Amino acid sequence: MSTLGKSHLAQTAPLSKSTADQESQFFLPDLCRVQVVFSLIIVTELVALLLTLIHADDSLLDWEYLGLISLFGNWVVLTSAALLCVLRKPLARLPLAVSSTLCFLLIQAITLFYSIGVDHYLPDNIRIDREQTLNWQFILRNLTISIIIGGTTLRYFFLQHQWRRQRQAELEARLQALQARIRPHFLFNSMNTIASLIAIDPHAAEEAVLDLSELFRATLGDQRQLIPLREELALCHRYLRIEALRLGDRMKIEWQIETLNLDARLPPLILQPLVENAIYHGIQPRKEGGIIRIQGQSTPKAHQIWIENPLPTTTQGDSSSEHKESQHQGNKIALQNIRDRLEGIFGDLASLKASHDQSHYRVEISIPVYNGR
Repeated sequence: MSTLGKSHLAQTAPLSKSTADQESQFFLPDLCRVQVVFSLIIVTELVALLLTLIHADDSLLDWEYLGLISLFGNWVVLTSAALLCVLRKPLARLPLAVSSTLCFLLIQAITLFYSIGVDHYLPDNIRIDREQTLNWQFILRNLTISIIIGGTTLRYFFLQHQWRRQRQAELEARLQALQARIRPHFLFNSMNTIASLIAIDPHAAEEAVLDLSELFRATLGDQRQLIPLREELALCHRYLRIEALRLGDRMKIEWQIETLNLDARLPPLILQPLVENAIYHGIQPRKEGGIIRIQGQSTPKAHQIWIENPLPTTTQGDSSSEHKESQHQGNKIALQNIRDRLEGIFGDLASLKASHDQSHYRVEISIPVYNGR
């Protein structure tokens, strides 16, 4: 009857797992959402139109019949959706077989209730025998239609939920595999830099070791949790301090985040890989280095962050072009991984866009405001 909505932010935020996890694992979507209610109404009207076309005799459409069927169908569908929405939490705590059976029986009970309730108001051209106490043909027909459509819809919700869980599990496994490793060149370069600092500047070497350990700690942490933006920015600062030991004056950073809400909630390791890409693909290939600009602003609906880096200078040679193509593919994979991760947590409320001109590459990330509910 409706497409399965995207995961709610509240379902994936680090709330109490006893309720959030149960709801996210329940096959029935949130039927209180405006998009779902609108879809239910549209599908109900299409079914009513189909039944009217089948019922019509002489004329193409029996408008009176269509009106009655539409009204009756919306009563059944919207009442069922409202009750299932209210009962979703207690139903989620029950075994799947029990909860699905109760959902199915509830839909049939509502259909029976309305069928009996409106039976006395049917026009003569619909009732077979006006002397009957109840029009059992009308009631049984409604129940039959409800059994077919209700059962098919619940089955559809279940299959969609299974598909979504499988896709989420595959995404989490792939992300964990990617996040469980740090690029070997970065690790080796960092260790070599630390080794060279031990003799000449032990304090700087110690700070670099601490920064590197925090990067590993964040990489091995739970990637499904939401953390404050200030923690992600602190991780970026640690990463930049390590790279500054290697790149020196070739790398300059410009921060413009005065209007950004540092208490904003986002998944960890979202910005740090983008900063790493800016260095790896924009600063490191350039002998003269360049400037990385990190900008951000918060609005009542979203937090927006931009990361801009210079494009590598053009050079001649097949080996150089092959290396650039490898870098380009690696950058696309990293961006797609972050995009998939944002979609898995925020749905279509978050976005990641990449663009470039003749001299600069720019990544824009938008994350919805988390209301804390």
